[in-house]
Amino acid sequence: MSTNKNTVIKYMEGFNATDHAKITSCLTEDVTWELPGVYLHQGKAAFDKEIENEAFTGSPVIRVSRMIEENNVVIAEGTVRAKKKDGTILNLVFCDIFEMENGLIRKLTSYLMTKQP
Repeated sequence: MSTNKNTVIKYMEGFNATDHAKITSCLTEDVTWELPGVYLHQGKAAFDKEIENEAFTGSPVIRVSRMIEENNVVIAEGTVRAKKKDGTILNLVFCDIFEMENGLIRKLTSYLMTKQP
């Protein structure tokens, strides 16, 4: 497996464990994280603040179903299951586009959608 894909796997493992150090070790200093229409974060500190959203409790369960790579871009598709503080469960599908630089994530664009039962 490529260095870039290994970095994305490590990043996802970090989210599953809510391990800030593991996640941020996968990022460039000037990383950008965008959820189009919702937010745009610049830099590791801003990225780190979004790892744990105040509306949720515990660690999410992220499962990657497909990952492809071409020209320093890795695309990961999968599901997220997260527990909200009000006790409800949020089920999402995602498509994340990782733009890589020297084996680290330079830019992440996340597309999320609620998964219907």
